[in-house]
Amino acid sequence: MKKKILQADNPVTEVHDLTVTYDRKPVLWDIDLTLPKGSVIGVMGPNGAGKSTLIKAMMGLLPLASGYVKMFDEKLDDVREQVSYVPQRGTVDWDFPALVKDVVLMGRYSKIGLFKRPRQSDKEIAMDCLRKVNMEAFAERQISQLSGGQQQRVFLARALAQHADLYFMDEPFVGVDMATEKAIVDLLQEMSAKGKTVVVVHHDLQTARQYFDWIVLLNTRLVASGPTKEVLTDELLAETYGGKLTLLNEVSQEIKNKEFPNREE
Repeated sequence: MKKKILQADNPVTEVHDLTVTYDRKPVLWDIDLTLPKGSVIGVMGPNGAGKSTLIKAMMGLLPLASGYVKMFDEKLDDVREQVSYVPQRGTVDWDFPALVKDVVLMGRYSKIGLFKRPRQSDKEIAMDCLRKVNMEAFAERQISQLSGGQQQRVFLARALAQHADLYFMDEPFVGVDMATEKAIVDLLQEMSAKGKTVVVVHHDLQTARQYFDWIVLLNTRLVASGPTKEVLTDELLAETYGGKLTLLNEVSQEIKNKEFPNREE
């Protein structure tokens, strides 16, 4: 098996010998990697490769069969306030009655305490985060009344309101139009420039080179982890995707030839 596992010079996260099992079957096997501080990092691989499982395991949302994770050279429980998680939009109950501004305020609870009233400063931070994702005008709307892309922006604003240093985002571009996707990418790169680290589960090989500084290629086992230019090679992609890569390339070429939009415009 071809592999390329590079160590980050300034790691914000370290994963050692991590294995996750469902019904005694390994979903992730013997993962060992470091992720660099201040980068936008893409986690990529075929369906069922364990991408979402990896970030959930790193966040302590799934039990580990073996191994351990460190963030900022500490256990997660000791630095949880510095870490934020944006789940897949499809896993959220959007019928829950809540105003957009209140959803974003939830990002402040780790700072103010679950049962304390938000201060004026917390409300101002929430509105500022809504401004950053161009959703300030929707502050008084019910979250259930928004489109998929708008809901995704609100979830991103909630994460920003936490003022974390490390963000995990599970497929943030699913169901959003190209304008929203570009706005989110611009924001992630702006966060990275300020020293924040963003880890994104992503599936689109066409955009990976322009979106990410560092790539993790996964297919139950770790195939590669390193700077995008060094990892997105034909050989490592073939190792990650196997026969599916040929099909992906053919579909991509067909889209280019016929100039089909590959997402909502």
